[in-house]
Amino acid sequence: MIQRVILSRFSLITTIASNVLMIGLMFFNNPPVCIRIFLGVIWGATVLASLFYMPMSIEADKTAIYINRSLKVKAIPMHDVASVRICPPTMGAIRICGSGGFFGYWGWFKERDLGKYFAYYGRSSDCFLVELKDGRKYMLGCKNPQKMVEYINGNLKKY
Repeated sequence: MIQRVILSRFSLITTIASNVLMIGLMFFNNPPVCIRIFLGVIWGATVLASLFYMPMSIEADKTAIYINRSLKVKAIPMHDVASVRICPPTMGAIRICGSGGFFGYWGWFKERDLGKYFAYYGRSSDCFLVELKDGRKYMLGCKNPQKMVEYINGNLKKY
């Protein structure tokens, strides 16, 4: 089963506006070449890091949950998963390191109720929590989270 990640309006606006602003700064008022290069390197590094983590889709089969990112796929083996449940993040989530909307929501977050988790989602209303047997947690999000949770829980019974 595969489900696409849909970015929120805020995330789309943040991503587009930030990129336009950074490109605009590189050419506004004809700055010196060294400033253009410096801004270009910062912009390129930021976009590259964001593309490395940006979730595109969530996929699951009998053996693993796959987080299909722009430049890499992360696999979470099914035998490592302790539980999966619908659990949207709260407004009280604190971003430790990651993105709060630039190319989606990804990175380390912390909440009072859930503790620390790594997130890969586009809209908070589409989220579910994957808890591993070793205590790690992943907040994932996709277009139809209820179906995905049911599918994963159906495969967890085999382990």
